[in-house]
Amino acid sequence: MNYMEWALSLARLALGHTSPNPAVGAVIVKDGVIVGEGHTQPPGSYHAEIMALRQADHLAKDAIMYVTLEPCCHFGRTPPCTQSIVTAGISEVHIATLDPNPLVCGRGKAELEAAGIRTFLGEGEVHAQEINEAYFKFITTGLPFITTEFAISPNGEIIASDSSSRWLSSETSRQYIHHLRYTTDAIMIAANTIVAGNPWFPVRTNGQEREIKRQPLWVVVDSRGNTSPEAQIQRLSGKTLVVTVAPLEPTTQRALVRAEVEVLGIPQENNRLDLGELVRELGKRQITSVLVEDGGVLLSSLLEGGMVDKVVVLIAPLFIDGEEVSASIEDKGVNLVTGLIPLEQAKVERLATDMVVTGYINIMPPPHFESLS
Repeated sequence: MNYMEWALSLARLALGHTSPNPAVGAVIVKDGVIVGEGHTQPPGSYHAEIMALRQADHLAKDAIMYVTLEPCCHFGRTPPCTQSIVTAGISEVHIATLDPNPLVCGRGKAELEAAGIRTFLGEGEVHAQEINEAYFKFITTGLPFITTEFAISPNGEIIASDSSSRWLSSETSRQYIHHLRYTTDAIMIAANTIVAGNPWFPVRTNGQEREIKRQPLWVVVDSRGNTSPEAQIQRLSGKTLVVTVAPLEPTTQRALVRAEVEVLGIPQENNRLDLGELVRELGKRQITSVLVEDGGVLLSSLLEGGMVDKVVVLIAPLFIDGEEVSASIEDKGVNLVTGLIPLEQAKVERLATDMVVTGYINIMPPPHFESLS
């Protein structure tokens, strides 16, 4: 059995409810048998290593730990994991990747080694960094990791975000979209999506709305103040943030406040809402990841400003035109296809009858503790 692979699978289970902390998995093995395992709990609760140690109990002595991220060595909301690992008598620790947090990077590993624990670094590193790609960017820049997701037809038309789910022909694809939503802190859409379709956007899994953990923050970019107080998005179990530069009509403002919708004023830049300032504001609120569900002007502006980190494109096997098509990226002079914005580490996967293409525009460099010493 590949114990690090199992630890990585545990880390994936933590996605969606650990932010702003990283999603980590840990496995403790003794004499070839797993005696403890765990993944990160919500902020303020136990880290993955502690969950595994609690389960292993006295069997942790002289055992081997596999953990997907370098154990923390500082006091935050919880005591340092390195201290607990040493106290438990773990003899060997396999670490997938270093923690880029300057308070930890390389220091957690060094503290274990100073206590006589053998450490090994790098097994499963690529997958471990992908799991925490949002955390890696946020902890080093203070900015959220921005992913854009949209659906297109084979003839290259972007399907309107308020209708894309019904055009995607497979339930697998729809569940994939809900997984993206569930594992992100905030979902950003343009106000015209609300005005045109008044969509209902709850995050669901297997047809059931996820109430166990949390719904993401919905960020409605509304430079003209067109969001209606009756928009169904306000009935989500998550919170809604309407971002605007134009003062709202007082009646609308009061109605939104009564609906527990926060209104945020952002200054203009070049006669447009300053998206860079909005992204910085989300970072200040400890939003580590943002999923942009808009294929038109909003996406084009984010691409133009160099703010998009990852692109997810779903391709439905249907030729579509007419009212179900939103403004394309090319309408704003941005073209991913011609190579003006090349995607790195691009991959194509099949989701039943649909296809999904993913790739990166901005890639965070791997952490190197030597530069921090």
